[in-house]
Amino acid sequence: MNNNNNDAAEFDYVVVGAGSAGCVLANRLSADGKHSVLLLEAGPKDSNLWIHVPLGYGKLFKEKTVNWMYQTEPEPGLNGRQVFQPRGKVLGGSSSINGLLYVRGQHEDYDRWRQRGNAGWGYDDVLPYFKKAENQQRGESKYHGASGPLPVSDWRHHDPLSEAFVVAAAEAGIPTNPDFNGATQEGAGFFQTTTSRGRRASTAFSYLRPALKRGNLHVETSALAQRILFEGRRAKAVEYKQEGQLRTAKARKEILVSSGAYNSPQLLQLSGVGPADLLKSHGIDVVLDAQGVGNDLQDHMQVRLVTRCAQSITLNDIVNNPIRKMLAGAQYAAFRKGPLTIAAGTSGAFFKTSPRLASPDIQIHFLPFSTDKMGEKLHAQSGFTASVCQLRPESRGSLRIRSADASVPPEIRINYLATETDRRAFIDGIRILRKILAAPALKPYAVGEVDPGPKVASDDELLDFCRRTGSTVYHPTSTCRMGNDPLAVVDQRLRVRGIEGLRVVDASVMPDLMSGNTNAPTIMIAEKASDMILEDAR
Repeated sequence: MNNNNNDAAEFDYVVVGAGSAGCVLANRLSADGKHSVLLLEAGPKDSNLWIHVPLGYGKLFKEKTVNWMYQTEPEPGLNGRQVFQPRGKVLGGSSSINGLLYVRGQHEDYDRWRQRGNAGWGYDDVLPYFKKAENQQRGESKYHGASGPLPVSDWRHHDPLSEAFVVAAAEAGIPTNPDFNGATQEGAGFFQTTTSRGRRASTAFSYLRPALKRGNLHVETSALAQRILFEGRRAKAVEYKQEGQLRTAKARKEILVSSGAYNSPQLLQLSGVGPADLLKSHGIDVVLDAQGVGNDLQDHMQVRLVTRCAQSITLNDIVNNPIRKMLAGAQYAAFRKGPLTIAAGTSGAFFKTSPRLASPDIQIHFLPFSTDKMGEKLHAQSGFTASVCQLRPESRGSLRIRSADASVPPEIRINYLATETDRRAFIDGIRILRKILAAPALKPYAVGEVDPGPKVASDDELLDFCRRTGSTVYHPTSTCRMGNDPLAVVDQRLRVRGIEGLRVVDASVMPDLMSGNTNAPTIMIAEKASDMILEDAR
């Protein structure tokens, strides 16, 4: 896969980052055979066994061979705690290490993007691209495609707890919804996942692998982009480091930055496109004073409630019992079914904390296991978890380089819980979740709330719990935001404003965070971008 003669090789397109977006671009831009494409990835091939097992995301959480392992700065709204930010550093990017949930967000999210001046990004505009990407297990319909590269599947494990949660939600007044990605998102039901027959379907698996045999697609792994090289204000080449050597790849047509919400603005800043004062402070020549690069950072936060279970039916009980653990492994090896197919949410719900809201502002992820911290050891006792996630936070943060050296992690500030709306949503969301967890359907299973426990009841106590324990759901976006205003980084065709031959294509271009999980919309963005890039090449 590594062709080391690319010291100053030339390609039509150079794609930086082989993640959820980059693998899509590599496939689509090389499909007709007319264009040569180079895909650069800082991490290794996706050969780690745990990438391909759905529950393996727990093992990859702190696996630095495939994970950037970023940390935020101390968060003022979370009692000065730093929040761990795992990001994929491997073919497939975060789609190789994420929790596998396929959630597109609400129709209203995309209509809001359009209303903010991003023509062509309303729900009716983006739905065809969601369908184009999708190979939906349930077949084709008004909202779903069944002939795309990305497998979207129902869960392959019977779990009474996850089922009881959906019934309990109905008892608490939240309707059952069989499809969060259909006519409406609101309700409770089961998440679908990006899996194929019980195995993870990352974009490396679903988009890149089928394209690798094409002679016009070149993939370089362990290749860390250092900077983009310009002639005037035209992007001409990417300098990258591989095996200790500096190499240069020239782009005849365009350079496409698909390095994610942290690494895309970092690369632009390292290359001289960003806030001039910041760049000068690191001795970087300013190509374009673009104040918006790295601004508007948004992320979903989650607060997890842990309940002790009355029956030994949780994943805790399987993991802590050598025989049951071995049987679960054998079941997965033989049938690709069972507990090892658990994603980062089995069932869940979307609801409004106030009737004044037009659409749900809270997402619940239900999981039939419990732990003190995600990615750490499961509890010895039987337990299950339900987390509250606020869908449209008002809080905004920033990403700034700390150094002109590309290997130095950037400074990440998210500013969780910075606004009253955000704080109120969590307090009200926890109260509604507690109603669900106390509903009759969960009575045979729920012994009592362990964390935070029934003593934590007032608004102030609940907010304090959020500040002490709140964490990320791993959905950073909007650091290279699309728009028409002076701080927007890219236009509605994802071209970097004020620069030629350069686009950003990934979650960093989202005008604001959508109401759900970010992987499916990132793939959609790359599908739509591929069409625009090929149109503009004519």
